[in-house]
Amino acid sequence: MLATFQKAFAHPPEELNSPASQDGSPRPLLPVETLNDLLSRHPHDTFSMSFGDAAVLAYVRPDNPFSPQQRLFCGFDDIYCLFVGRLNNLCTLNRQYGLTMGTSEAMFLIEAYRTLRDRGPYPADQVVKDLDGSFAFVIFDNRAGSVFVALGSDGTVKLFWGIAADGSMVISDDLQVIKAGCARSYAPFPTGFMFHSEGGLMSFEHPMNKIRAMPRVDSEGVPCGAYFKVDIYARINSLPRRGSAANWTEWDPHS
Repeated sequence: MLATFQKAFAHPPEELNSPASQDGSPRPLLPVETLNDLLSRHPHDTFSMSFGDAAVLAYVRPDNPFSPQQRLFCGFDDIYCLFVGRLNNLCTLNRQYGLTMGTSEAMFLIEAYRTLRDRGPYPADQVVKDLDGSFAFVIFDNRAGSVFVALGSDGTVKLFWGIAADGSMVISDDLQVIKAGCARSYAPFPTGFMFHSEGGLMSFEHPMNKIRAMPRVDSEGVPCGAYFKVDIYARINSLPRRGSAANWTEWDPHS
């Protein structure tokens, strides 16, 4: 999968941006160039959607339809979800949210996001923490201009993110696409974390702890983005535990 979002809609951590990307070679690509790179790698298996200059979502059909790691893409009510992996407790979650038994992981996540956005009965970190399985997902709310990303904590599914030539945020489960598109301004997306375009990056396993960026270097010793870790000794002073996704900006872990 591939998702790109202009910086007006998603602000990735500044530590992802490596000066080496601008000073060295190769240089990062524009989002449209990264999309074209993905299409060239999978010319017959890729479906993509563009949302003006705001965002691009691209889905690559799995080589093996029976793979334990599903690849799903769906949309409802102008909300779109890319999903990789599998939820072991999907049936239970569907019953909890009043959905039919045949509802897919991607469709369930859209409904869970809508519930958070419109009514916010639970803290967002708890909703993600309740997902049992191996997963990565990207949700784009086109109407609200919001981005929501999360990666499961077991490390089975890999996800990467970086910064394009124009400052856009790029997310993909394909390391080669990320490396080509972001040069040295990329890193693995941290396991057990979630990102919201207004609330920033946080650990859904340790939502009351601050996050620290750790410098990352490549095999040549050149700075290459950053790792993000939970600071077990630093706690956030106040964290509203309820409220809609639109209010996540109140508890930005980088504030």
